[in-house]
Amino acid sequence: MNTLRFDLPAPDIRPWRAGNTGTEGVWRFESGQPGRSVMITALVHGNELCGAWALQGLLEADLRPQRGALTLAFCNLDAFDRFDPADHDASRFTDEDLNRQWTDARIDAADAARSRERRRAQALRPFVAQADWLLDIHSMHEPGAPLLLTGMQPRNLELARALRSPEHVVVDAGHKDGVRMRDYGRFGELADNGTRSLLVECGFHGDPASRAVAQDQCVRFLEQSGTVDAATLAAQLPGWRLPDAPRQWALEVTGPVVATSSAFRFAEPYTGLEVIEKAGTVIGWNGDGVPVTTPYDDCVLVMPSVRQARAGVTVVRFARRRVL
Repeated sequence: MNTLRFDLPAPDIRPWRAGNTGTEGVWRFESGQPGRSVMITALVHGNELCGAWALQGLLEADLRPQRGALTLAFCNLDAFDRFDPADHDASRFTDEDLNRQWTDARIDAADAARSRERRRAQALRPFVAQADWLLDIHSMHEPGAPLLLTGMQPRNLELARALRSPEHVVVDAGHKDGVRMRDYGRFGELADNGTRSLLVECGFHGDPASRAVAQDQCVRFLEQSGTVDAATLAAQLPGWRLPDAPRQWALEVTGPVVATSSAFRFAEPYTGLEVIEKAGTVIGWNGDGVPVTTPYDDCVLVMPSVRQARAGVTVVRFARRRVL
């Protein structure tokens, strides 16, 4: 069970659940004008509600693309149906993490039919494959400042700079347990092929502020993509755009700390983005009592959490920081 207060209520997405594409939870709108195919996704994890609130708001506002096409997807509906604020981690997924399935080989594997998440990935794949720009909205296990995850592609880092928010931008090589949607197909190519894909972590799952961050990121992303003009966004979504970050930091991840058991513990109650001044500083201990130390001076701790700790799970990432 969870001890953190969960103050963000679950949105009522029943009016929007059917979608308009023949795939449950997926909406697509065509402008009839040249432009990018843009996709915004939410509920890849069933307990991450902020993006669902943002998509519901876009639909309620009757927002339509002025150029190109716009796809909105409520992704892991089976997991969302199990959501309980008193035990929200239990609704992260049903059989396996939907955001670790994004290779064709894994989605099409012989055993895929046994996994509700891989069946859902099969249904979502055509929409992800046709998208030129993707914004995947998430939230965090623990309270913390919002993070924008770009992958290693310079084009995504350029977009993060153009968005001018949030303050902290994580440059990471992906997840060791499987490929994220953000890195599927063309999105994962290093050469600039015209695609852009970002994953935003909006703050703690249960913090109402995460909803405001998700709304803000939608507005910024839609404007930068050219899908909807800034004036139209301001008129149809008043109050969604938050102030720009005073500055932005690029956090270049150099490696993860992986737990050897559920007994991993931190030396301090870290919340993320702490800058540890000296290399060799003990920040925690693995279950076998082996100390975990910072590998270099001015080491930044990215998303520390033992909430999911068990053997093989990343509990924190080390990063170098520079002004973006």
